[in-house]
Amino acid sequence: MQKKKNLYRKSRYYRRRQQLLRRIYAAIGGVLLLVVIVLIVRGCMSRQAKTADSSNVKNESAANADTTSDTQAAASSTADSEASANGESENSDSAAGTAKAAHDTPVTLTVSVVGDCTLGTDENFDYDTSLNAYFESYGKEYFFQNVKSIFEADDLTIANNEGTFTESYDREDKTFAFKAPASFAGIYSCSSVEAVNTANNHSHDYGEQSFQDTMDALDAEGIVHFGYDETAVMDVKGVKVGLIGIYELNDHLERKQQLEDNINKVKDEGAELVIVIFHWGNEKETVPDSNQTTLGRLAIDLGADLVCGHHPHVLQGVEEYKGKNIVYSLGNFCFGGNSSPSDMDTMIFQQTFTITNDGVQDDNVTNIIPCSISSASDYNNYQPTPAEGDEKTRIMEKIQERSSWIDTENTY
Repeated sequence: MQKKKNLYRKSRYYRRRQQLLRRIYAAIGGVLLLVVIVLIVRGCMSRQAKTADSSNVKNESAANADTTSDTQAAASSTADSEASANGESENSDSAAGTAKAAHDTPVTLTVSVVGDCTLGTDENFDYDTSLNAYFESYGKEYFFQNVKSIFEADDLTIANNEGTFTESYDREDKTFAFKAPASFAGIYSCSSVEAVNTANNHSHDYGEQSFQDTMDALDAEGIVHFGYDETAVMDVKGVKVGLIGIYELNDHLERKQQLEDNINKVKDEGAELVIVIFHWGNEKETVPDSNQTTLGRLAIDLGADLVCGHHPHVLQGVEEYKGKNIVYSLGNFCFGGNSSPSDMDTMIFQQTFTITNDGVQDDNVTNIIPCSISSASDYNNYQPTPAEGDEKTRIMEKIQERSSWIDTENTY
């Protein structure tokens, strides 16, 4: 048997078979080597492509950041002039030209401002006559239904949110503390109130948590909020409107720096129309004190186009200062703080601004709408309503009389 195997291995057939197998093995090895080389080359190419894509994305992001920076620089005259002095204003000029083109046709913008809205109750009040009980009985649409058409017809409605939307029980040590569930913020959103001031003496009635809960509730309803060091810049009909809320009651004239800083802040963010809201003054006083007149006029001097205030819970007069309006107290509006207030007079202050390439025009078109905080005459049913007939005339005459009491001689 072994001899046969040896003879077979020496035969021509065996040698040819072995040569053929070696060629097959060599071919297979070559193919495998080629496959490995192709995979390596493709992997390298893929990594290079990803690197290139990442570089492109970074370059595009940098370009976008540069464009945004140029646009912001164009909105600031100081930055624009510096760029021009350095011979680098080509992009800034282009951005500024685009911004100006937006107002080649004058834009008219009507703003309504109302006073204290306490959309809640104190836990020590009689619940059956509280605003919260009315919410449960009639729903969120009830409260502003008599003024909703006015708010829908304007371009921006601003209110003072004086209270908290919270479930917290951590009540501050104070005589009155107001709260309601978060759902009460829907009173604003269903009634065309777009923005609220939060800088007032009831914004933290149940601690810091209640303030944050209120911000969250307003955010959930799409309501812009501003106050203290929080400012807002809204785009209204293509016009950037800066909103500032200042709480004056504790620090009085020490709020000057905050006022200046916040006005500069919204202007740096591109605000073309600046509205400052103050929570100031003395309860039940019908004449503004010197802190109010000083801060109100300073706000105009620093660049505000409209100043409005509240806290006295009664109407105070309106002053025209350097062609701009200071509404010292708008009074209560939708006020859950008292079911039987002695004074239920209030107003909606409206001003229609004209904005062109040259900024806010000095046309000073105003409209005061006398109102009552209630649609009932002898108690507060939390439903602000425009006054009519003799009542409208009486409230308007009250506003005019109190405007005449403002001391316009003494300035800061």
